[in-house]
Amino acid sequence: MKLLLVDDEVKLLEALSHILKKNGYLIDTAADGETGLELAMTGAYDLIILDWMMPGKSGMEVLKELRCHCLNTPVLFLTARDSAEDRVAGLDAGADDYLIKPFSTEELLARLRALARRQNKELTENIITVGPLTLNPMHCEATCHGEPIHLTVKESLLLELLMRNAGQVITKERILYKVWSYSSDIEIANVDLYIHYLRKKLPGNFIRTIRGVGFCLQEDTDVSQASS
Repeated sequence: MKLLLVDDEVKLLEALSHILKKNGYLIDTAADGETGLELAMTGAYDLIILDWMMPGKSGMEVLKELRCHCLNTPVLFLTARDSAEDRVAGLDAGADDYLIKPFSTEELLARLRALARRQNKELTENIITVGPLTLNPMHCEATCHGEPIHLTVKESLLLELLMRNAGQVITKERILYKVWSYSSDIEIANVDLYIHYLRKKLPGNFIRTIRGVGFCLQEDTDVSQASS
């Protein structure tokens, strides 16, 4: 699960980022509202943790702009503003949850799990299908003609991106951005490497290379004779 953490307290940002990574989240961070809004607007995140009081653009302003653009990514406000009026204002502006500083790590993780369950209630039962290939993205489980295919988390994220855009060419740059963290130092050569891993696990020639551009998952149900 990919998470965006926006807070101008650098020490808190670093500490939370470390904790969340240890708990299996992919994390991007932003230390100001403008950068946070720019990242959030990409739609690349499953959850957003947002501080309210930041210089420049406040968390409330960021939230309102996201909702005005119909971006419905779940947002957890993490703030020292603890009045009932503030909580009501945050929730009415479109926040999905509200946690007061200081807070316990256990409570934050529990709230994130609750938001994830709420967000993915439908997705957990929504199997993606392209021809004989199926994927349950929430459990990293794939099958082809009913035969199970073991996937790592990164392989599942890559396959999900290709399957949700079946028949369309996905550039290497977009794959790198969507599958790996925005702040990651992973090189674009890793995209080719993970495409290679997927091809070894998928029977037939599902993934077509568009030279100089990227890759495309073929929509045809009979892909065994398709060119790669």
